[in-house]
This record gives sequence, C-alpha cells and structure tokens, in this order.
Amino acid sequence: MSDSVPPNPPGASYAEVEQALLSRWPETRLEPSLDRIEALTVLLGDPQHAYPVIHLTGTNGKTSTSRMIDTLLRAAGLRTGRFTSPHVESMTERISIDGEPLSEDGFAAAYQEIEPYLHLVERDSEHPVSFFETVVAMAFSAFTDAPVDAAIVEVGMGGSWDATNVADGAVAVITPISVDHAGYLGERPQDIAVEKAGIIKAGATVVSAAQAPEVVQVIAERAAEVGATVLWEGVDFGVEQVPALGGLMARFRGLRAEYDEVFLPLYGEHQARNAVLALAAVEAFVGEDPLAADLVREAFAEVTSPGRLEVIRRSPSIVLDAAHNPHGAAAVAEALQESFTFSPLIGVVGVMADKDYEGVLAAFEPVFAQVVCTQSSTPRALPAEELGEVAEGIFGVDRVHVVRRLEDAIEQATTLAEEGGAFGEAIGSGGVLVTGSVVMVGEARRMLKGRGERGVR
Repeated sequence: MSDSVPPNPPGASYAEVEQALLSRWPETRLEPSLDRIEALTVLLGDPQHAYPVIHLTGTNGKTSTSRMIDTLLRAAGLRTGRFTSPHVESMTERISIDGEPLSEDGFAAAYQEIEPYLHLVERDSEHPVSFFETVVAMAFSAFTDAPVDAAIVEVGMGGSWDATNVADGAVAVITPISVDHAGYLGERPQDIAVEKAGIIKAGATVVSAAQAPEVVQVIAERAAEVGATVLWEGVDFGVEQVPALGGLMARFRGLRAEYDEVFLPLYGEHQARNAVLALAAVEAFVGEDPLAADLVREAFAEVTSPGRLEVIRRSPSIVLDAAHNPHGAAAVAEALQESFTFSPLIGVVGVMADKDYEGVLAAFEPVFAQVVCTQSSTPRALPAEELGEVAEGIFGVDRVHVVRRLEDAIEQATTLAEEGGAFGEAIGSGGVLVTGSVVMVGEARRMLKGRGERGVR
C-alpha cells in the first residue's frame, strides 16, 4: 500500500507525534468507510465497548454541549473521558480524562500505544489510516486505560461514516442541524440529517434539540427503524433564560425535575439551549432518579467553553468565537446584542475557503460597525483580499478593512474600537469580536495570551 506513514522511534516526543499525525490524511480528505477504524479497533480489543458512551452529532454546539455533559457527569461522581474536535490550540485538547486534556507526554504515549497496529491495518488497506481515525482510536484506548465510567464522544463530521461511529452510544445527542460541510454532507438540512442520524443505534435514547420539521421526520424515522426512543427539546425538556452579569440565569425543565436559578457563565440563548440538552442527556444516561438541584447548579457554574464567546481581554474587550457557518454566526450575533453593550463592535473575520463565508458575513453585518478581513495561517484559509471583496458587497466599502496578518488585524480593530470608529460612538465602550473559524480563534487565543493578556473565564 502507498501513502503509509513511517513509524516513530521509541519514546517519541509530543512534537514528533504531532508531526506524524499531521502527515496522515487530513480531516478534510474523506473516504466514506468504517473499514479501517473497525479493523484498528478490533486489533486494539474494541476499547470503545469497554464503557457506556454518550455520542454527539449536529451542526453547531457539539463541543460546548459535550463539555457541559462532562461537567455534570463528574459532579455526579463518574470518571469521564471526552473526545472533541477540532482543537482550539493544542491537539491534546481532543482527548480529556476527568475534564483535563492529556498531557503532551500522555498524548504521545497514547499514540505510540496504537502505532504498531496502524501499520498492520495499512498493510491490508487501499488507503492509509487518517489523522482523525488515528486520534479516535487513541481516545478509545486511553479511555480504557484510565479507565473511565463514561465516554462523551463528539463526531468529527456527519455521523454514519464518522470514525467515532464504531462506538454504540447508549445516549445519542443531536444538536441543531443546519447546512455545513455542504460539499460532503449535502445541500439541504434533511440530507445532512440522514447522515447525522446514523449515530442512532438500536435501543438508544435520542436527546434532540428543537429541529426543523423536515429534520424531525428524518430523526424520527431512523429512531423507529432501529427501536430507539426520542426525547425532544420543547416537548420533553426545555429552558427559560435571561442574561445575567457574566453569563445567563436559567430555569431548566429536565426529564426528571425542574431546576431553578441555575447560573451559566456563558453567553447567549444558544448556550442555554446547549445546557438543557446536556442536562437531558445526563438525566437519560444516569437513570430514573432526578439529579440533585445543588449538583446541577454547582456543575453549571463551573462550565467553560474556550473560543465560544470567550472574553479574552478587557479595555477594550476582545471576544473570541469560532462561528464558521451562517447558523452559528446568527446565534453569536444575537447573543452579542443580548449580553454586551459594545459601541462600536468591530469584527475581525477570517474564514476557510470551503465555507459559506458570504452567509457568515451577512449574519454579522447588523452588529459590526466595521469589519477587518484577515486570514489564518492554514492553507485552507480564504485570502483576506478575496474575503474583503465579498465583505464590501455586504457592508459597503467604507466599513471594510483588509489586513492580511492576524496580529495586525487585531491591532487595527482594537484601535477602531478604542477610538469609536468612524461613527462617533463613546470612546472606550467599543469591543472586538474575532471569528470565522476555529483555527482563527486558536491563533488569536495563543497570540493574546502570549502577550501576557489575562484571559477571563
């Protein structure tokens, strides 16, 4: 077989392992088959069956929801493993044990534990084991070694053909479904829903966010086909929330009980809905007894979600959010109006070339006084100049700036926010939102922390 990756030397460093992983097929190169990951997990002893799994899919909100589920389960006394993607700053973030990412040494050890089996699989395979398949296998193996009482596993893309789907989720969580990855999953929400509903397994409990009618039909049909039970937001559980200082104050109607005066240190109605989805998933997972109200309050008070409306700096405020499709951008724009009073708000936007960046810009146009178009360092990034041309058609020429280097773009946006831009807003009340992709947010986060700026949880 061609394209195979040479083995690493014994005791390889994290940097060497990181490079070995990056040399594999990237996450954007797909070959719809579970053959390689199934062969790999069989060689590893099927670690994904050694613990019960909560499996998450959907278009937006998966990572925030998985972090909330993790926090609630740990508060209930369970040892957890969590697999999420993509990472914001470090690959180690993808695999967590008891809420903490693997150390760099632990991550390297997890890779080296499965590496000999990669080459056995590749010997009999037409294609190499991909980056994503490899990290999924590392996570399943690390969870067994821990060992964990429960694994929270987030799909990478879609569901049916996602490498995580070799696990059988006792609870399948479906966050809101809209169009993203259209080139891979389809142009219509119902087409995308068919792929995502593939994580629903026989006898599972499905916990779904409110969905469009055509998506509801797809999920219901899949559940009926395999004998799964579906619990719906707005029918079986729900949430009422109001903005509060530093986050949200919510009243949850769960599956087993109601939980009043729950503080969530995150911003936006979408995060309150992620939270009730997480609560319902945990209630379905742990059984018939309701969770203690104090446990729920204490757990949610500790939740963090880096890169999701995260205030990383003050004076002026710089906020990071990884919104990368129109649905996510619209939710963030609404949350900005609900929870912040920036005047003006300056956007720093960099996107991937394969995304609906026109839709993202249109969603932010009502809330951005001006936008600075830039780009991240990845080859997948749309050139800043091309993004600027599209932005001018949406914002008008006078509201658009093009600054290729991210550091310079943030600097210019900060200056515009401090000076009140060109619209006479009060000096010192402005803010900056850095958004458009997870890669953009990760690079901005490293940059701002590297300058010694103080992150704000």
